[in-house]
Amino acid sequence: MRSYKTEMRARRHHRLSIVMALALTVAGVIGSTFVSAARTQDSRPRRNNTLTTPQQRATPTPTPSRVQTPAQTPGRSANPTPTPTPVPRSTPADRIAPSLGEPPPPPVLKPKPTPTPPEEIIDEESIVRVNTELVTLNVRVIDRNNRPINNVSQNDFHVYEDGVPQPLEYFTREEVPISYGMAVDTSQSLRSQIQAVIDAGKTIINSNKPGDETFLVRFISSDKIETLQDFTPAKDLLIDALDNLYVEGGQTAVIDAVYLTAEHVAEYKKGDDSDRRRRALIVITDGEDRASHYSQERLFSRLREADVQIYVIGFVNELDRDRGLIRKSIRDKAVNLINKLASETGGRAFFPESLSELPQIANEIVRDMRTQYVLAYNPTNKARDGSFRSIKVVVDEGSSRDKRIALTRNGRVAPKGEPAPPKTTPQRPKPTTGANRTP
Repeated sequence: MRSYKTEMRARRHHRLSIVMALALTVAGVIGSTFVSAARTQDSRPRRNNTLTTPQQRATPTPTPSRVQTPAQTPGRSANPTPTPTPVPRSTPADRIAPSLGEPPPPPVLKPKPTPTPPEEIIDEESIVRVNTELVTLNVRVIDRNNRPINNVSQNDFHVYEDGVPQPLEYFTREEVPISYGMAVDTSQSLRSQIQAVIDAGKTIINSNKPGDETFLVRFISSDKIETLQDFTPAKDLLIDALDNLYVEGGQTAVIDAVYLTAEHVAEYKKGDDSDRRRRALIVITDGEDRASHYSQERLFSRLREADVQIYVIGFVNELDRDRGLIRKSIRDKAVNLINKLASETGGRAFFPESLSELPQIANEIVRDMRTQYVLAYNPTNKARDGSFRSIKVVVDEGSSRDKRIALTRNGRVAPKGEPAPPKTTPQRPKPTTGANRTP
């Protein structure tokens, strides 16, 4: 009986040992699996457990498409992830605005390249010496109704410089060649008038006579003052340039355009006419200057040095008339600028009420440029100090006692430095007769 119980106890003990061994084996497998899983979890990037605000949770972040990296590709070793370069924190000194640098250069008249004519060989014996000290005046004489008077003699003219009478050295009422420019405002403000402006320009150009030369410029802003056609006597080239005019957006620089084109006219010399050419500039604009490099003071200082008459056709009716308690209206400023350009240079200003007036205005400009007197005097004040000298021309009354008004530039700027040597001008040789020819 005891032996049976002992045997049964031994069997239970054996089975218990087997169960415990199996349990230990299973526990080891489970433990190794857990450790492996834990290592795999640690090798992945850890998630940021920082709590987000409601606003952050409300904005979903788009999930990029999964791309298999080298670390996920079997048989390949993972490349180390590059460490981003830290961005240095800005200091108050770093937040200072950068320097604007040098101011932009002055505007330049963009030329149109023209072929250079061959130089002429001048004989020393065919040179005329010209007195460069003479001051030349282009004088227009009108009556009270602004009608030109063409029968004034030399003795009827009296020229005063700073109130001192000046002796006349040269006088003519013959038509002399004219060198003039035409500067057209092609900004958006003249869009509705551009075709009428082109037609008026053609009227003026078609009146050119032999010896006359004209150049054409379009302007908008300071960097868009462009020569469409430089000085030429060819009417067809000038007409083609007029037909190529077009409007364009930009901040109009009227003062810069007048400065550069008037300077171009003043510096232009033509051949052997002893510098007796009449020089003029025709400006077509609304007169509203928005963004010029030069000031009005600089402009009129330059115009006093140049003998250039300025004629202005001002389309000012579309400009704003409103004014404040202190400032002038845009229209008043434009009218004042246009009138001053004409009066200080001996020219004339026109303010058309409608486009139908342009043909008549063009004819009046042509008449004024043609019916003028050319006077030259030798100044009594020889000081070369660069000072401004006022000029006034007075005309005696005629036999009919009609008031005669002389219009010319209101002054000049005396030169500086040593006097220049006498100017040499080539004189064309006289043709030889048949009797004087050598066989």
